[in-house]
Amino acid sequence: MKIGLIGLGKMGLNLALNMRDHGQVPVGFDLAPTNLKTAATNGIATANDLAALLDQLPTPRTIWVMVPAGAATTSVINDLAAHLTSGDTVLDGGNSFYKDSVHHGAELAKHGVHFLDVGTSGGQAGARHNGNFMVGGDPAVFKTVAPLFQAIAAPDGYLYTGPVGSGHYLKMVHNGIEYGMMASIGEGFDVLQHGPYDYDNAAVAKVWNNGSVIRSWLMELAEDAFDGDANLDTIKGVMHASGEGRWTLDTALDQQVATPVIAMALMMRYRSLSDDTFTGKVVAALRNEFGGHAVEHE
Repeated sequence: MKIGLIGLGKMGLNLALNMRDHGQVPVGFDLAPTNLKTAATNGIATANDLAALLDQLPTPRTIWVMVPAGAATTSVINDLAAHLTSGDTVLDGGNSFYKDSVHHGAELAKHGVHFLDVGTSGGQAGARHNGNFMVGGDPAVFKTVAPLFQAIAAPDGYLYTGPVGSGHYLKMVHNGIEYGMMASIGEGFDVLQHGPYDYDNAAVAKVWNNGSVIRSWLMELAEDAFDGDANLDTIKGVMHASGEGRWTLDTALDQQVATPVIAMALMMRYRSLSDDTFTGKVVAALRNEFGGHAVEHE
């Protein structure tokens, strides 16, 4: 399949290479000249603008969008709506909010353009080899691109999930679970770090990842991280949030579904962004006022 790929950053480039290695023919476009140059250096055909990209594709055309969620994705979708024709297909493989995907699908449908929302997991490694994809949209349209997913996904690593929006909804919940899993792993190693024994963190992660109940790819990644920096002394404990954990929590609250682990994992990410909090100042002051408990001064 010859497919247009908009967005040649870390995820997009690896995806293009994955496609190429499995008999697909990606043609890439990116606003950043350096990304275009890197893709060309790696043997990926490129186009300097959207019109040139579309000219290189057979009709009906298939375009995979791999740009940051939010304004960037909406801008690309709007541009495509103005240039594509009836029967073309757009796939959004970014981390878009599922309600945005529903809106994008409806807007493209006005032009007769099909839309599939593709929840993409596995990080850069998955984009490059054995990806994981959750795909929402018209089932008939999905069938036309199913060979693409069969080629680039891990065995059993792709799923048709239902109507437009369902792919990114599933990926949103997946990321909420991911928040909780990573928080639990981090807390466990924190307890080890403050305990009475001198553990080799990399060795712990390795043994836990071979036969134990908590073995996982995340534990494998923990081992890799500790191999490079035994106590992670070179990095700060700042945990940024991409937004999907909050989307999961907001959706759960709307549905009145209890997700305390995901909620606390998200709160701790926010907490990590500050060296101090006003909440802490208030609580310390109150304890000092009512009980004379000591406070630490700046």
